[in-house]
Amino acid sequence: MSYCSAIEAMQSEEKKALHKNYHDNHYGFPIHDDNELFGRLILEINQAGLSWETILKKEISFRRAYSDFNIKKVAAYTETDKARLLADPGVIRNKLKVNAAIENAQTILALQKEFGSFEQWLEHHHPKTKEEWVKLFKKTFRFTGGEIVNEFLMSIGYLQGAHTESCPVHEKVMKQNPMWSKQY
Repeated sequence: MSYCSAIEAMQSEEKKALHKNYHDNHYGFPIHDDNELFGRLILEINQAGLSWETILKKEISFRRAYSDFNIKKVAAYTETDKARLLADPGVIRNKLKVNAAIENAQTILALQKEFGSFEQWLEHHHPKTKEEWVKLFKKTFRFTGGEIVNEFLMSIGYLQGAHTESCPVHEKVMKQNPMWSKQY
């Protein structure tokens, strides 16, 4: 079942509204701000082993805890910051995920120096198959397995499949020229 139809099948109006906002306004739309790309990567990493609903409910807390996803600030986090995050009930308190966020921020800073931005690094490697992307991400970043990479890239418009063609949001996404729709 696609995310598009799964939302309609949800029983709770609260759940439906939470997922519908993400589905209608964020999922599959290109992101051009490196901090927001980094933020989406943090959210996808933290979703591993949990429901996406859990992450959506905690997104505001994640923004607050991780300096509004400011890459430079997160890259400079100290042991004190790690301890703060591991004690914060508003985020996922998993040492591997916290460490991955900090290490990935440091990696993105290096990519920005080399390619100009995280987005330009992604563009430089486009197009790739899902399997090629997974291999690249595993080599480059921490805590990035197949499902995390797939959802991250689908959610930012680099891999096809965020919306069914019959979904009204699909047309809105297409107007923003997601990378998967560009032929090289």
